[in-house]
Amino acid sequence: MATAEHERERRQVFGDDAEQYDAARPGYPGRLVEDVLGFAALPAGVPAVEVGAGTGKATLAFAARGTPVTCVEPDARMARVLRRHCAGMPHVAVEVADFETWRPDRPYGLLYCAQAWHWVDPAVRWARARAVLRPGGAVALFWNHWHLQDRGLAEQLTALHARHGLEVPPYTILDPRPRPARRGPRARQWREMEADGGFSGLEHRLYESAHERSAAGLIELLTSFSGYRVVPAAVRERLLEGTARVVEAAGGRAGVRVTTSLFLARSRA
Repeated sequence: MATAEHERERRQVFGDDAEQYDAARPGYPGRLVEDVLGFAALPAGVPAVEVGAGTGKATLAFAARGTPVTCVEPDARMARVLRRHCAGMPHVAVEVADFETWRPDRPYGLLYCAQAWHWVDPAVRWARARAVLRPGGAVALFWNHWHLQDRGLAEQLTALHARHGLEVPPYTILDPRPRPARRGPRARQWREMEADGGFSGLEHRLYESAHERSAAGLIELLTSFSGYRVVPAAVRERLLEGTARVVEAAGGRAGVRVTTSLFLARSRA
């Protein structure tokens, strides 16, 4: 079982190459952003807080719709890219801090978190969410989950991992197991909110999309996952070189299916 220290180390690897992460990761469906804002129904001037904002993949979508956002990002390297993206947006504030210890100076009407809630300490995350929200404030937690559309290509790349003595890292594009966040009321996020008792009106929604990646684009996506970033550099390099050869031999393009999973709830009055 991973220790808390190990989890902190894993969540910090993204900042090792924040620019690469920013280039590799896709954004989130526009319909999801509209659904979150519709659910939150923020009164004029009431801000949202984004937990683990990273380089701004979700931030920009909410800010573009005029939502005032305070971004809480623990990694200064990621926050540097985020600030650059949000330059000229006075309604976006960036604070470099761990959400677990961050102390807001106002109540928020919406807390949202894209692809990062699992990195927040489970011992305190729900209490911290309740503490920053005004009564009736909305929570929106969402994740992208990727799979290769071509099963034969996925099998070839999985076999390539085995030849290098590696298991496919969990929750990555080649992991065949169902993603926990897709399970609605059976998901950990839902069960934890119910157990906390401080949330009501729970909902779960799914969004489907697809796109293509070149061999280089697929490698960029793989290396944006923490599970690949912690592989020893020499082994990772050989694996990625082999991945490029396999994809090029299969026509040079890889179709990627994306399921975006959204959990919604309200803090109790």
